[in-house]
Amino acid sequence: MIVMMSPDRKILKLSAVAGCIVCAAALCVFFIGRYIADNRKPCFTEDYVLYVYPDTDPGTVLDSLVSGAGALRRGSLERCARKEGLGTGMKPGRYVIEPSFTAIYTIRMITRGWQTPQNLTISGTIRSKGRLARKISMQMMVDSSQVAEALEDTAFLAGYGFTPENVFAMILPDTYQMYWTASVKDIFDRLKKEYDVFWTEERKSAAAAQGLSPYEVSVLASIVSGETLKAFEYPKIAGVYLNRLRKGIRLQADPTIAFCYGYTLDRILKKHLKVESPYNTYKYRGLPPAPINVPPKACIDAVLHPDEHGYIYFCASPEFDGTHRFAVTYKEHLRNARAFQRALTVRQREKAASAG
Repeated sequence: MIVMMSPDRKILKLSAVAGCIVCAAALCVFFIGRYIADNRKPCFTEDYVLYVYPDTDPGTVLDSLVSGAGALRRGSLERCARKEGLGTGMKPGRYVIEPSFTAIYTIRMITRGWQTPQNLTISGTIRSKGRLARKISMQMMVDSSQVAEALEDTAFLAGYGFTPENVFAMILPDTYQMYWTASVKDIFDRLKKEYDVFWTEERKSAAAAQGLSPYEVSVLASIVSGETLKAFEYPKIAGVYLNRLRKGIRLQADPTIAFCYGYTLDRILKKHLKVESPYNTYKYRGLPPAPINVPPKACIDAVLHPDEHGYIYFCASPEFDGTHRFAVTYKEHLRNARAFQRALTVRQREKAASAG
């Protein structure tokens, strides 16, 4: 016997089926929307550089992405963080976040270590290892104490062909791209690589033409660097010192005296010229044992390609503009020196009068 379903029951069954279809569709829409939000939609409003240290926790990373990068959906980041194992798989590094990045891509950057290289810039006046160590650590993850230790480590530096005394010759001021997480060894490997690239056969030949080795060029370049901040004077000053070297005249370079006193002197006096040190170029002929600072490349090239002239002397200009006056004879040099001393005396009196 065939039992006929009542119209009401049919309606109920159809309603149930329709309800299931609607729920399923709603769930599909929900999960598809979540997938799109996590995997397809841009998640940020600001460019941001995120630094992840070895002890950074996931919560701090997410907070930084919200506050720094202007994350639009923290929920998306949290879901992706759980999915990708951010809590246990986070890689230290420097990550550049762009507004177009999705949540999943950003989290994967951090868990897979897709870093953006950092510019390590070595520039300015560097007269001490401590300053060099601080300059590097301010731009990289390594601590300044680690760099300072490496700069004093005889065995470590021997691997590069240098010593704690002469390591400044290996350092070439420039901008180097490397990962922020680079170790001290990674950094020194890169510096040595660039040093080797810099010293081409052409530069080595130019050094030989001046009667110098590449190392001696760096030593003399450090003295030139210590004499002036005016780059256009580098070749002329280099020419003066090369003339003195060829004639067997002591260099008598004030920057070497400043080095002997650890750059603590406000003014170099006659008594300071008697300091006992192999770096005292007033006392000993030839070049000092090692560079007295980290010379710029322009100073090195100035020694390789100096101005050709007959100058043997130079002193600061009485104009106090950072330039120098040059002389062939000692008599001419004395006139220049007296002019500077007179100008300095007048300046000091004017300063004292204005202070009083």
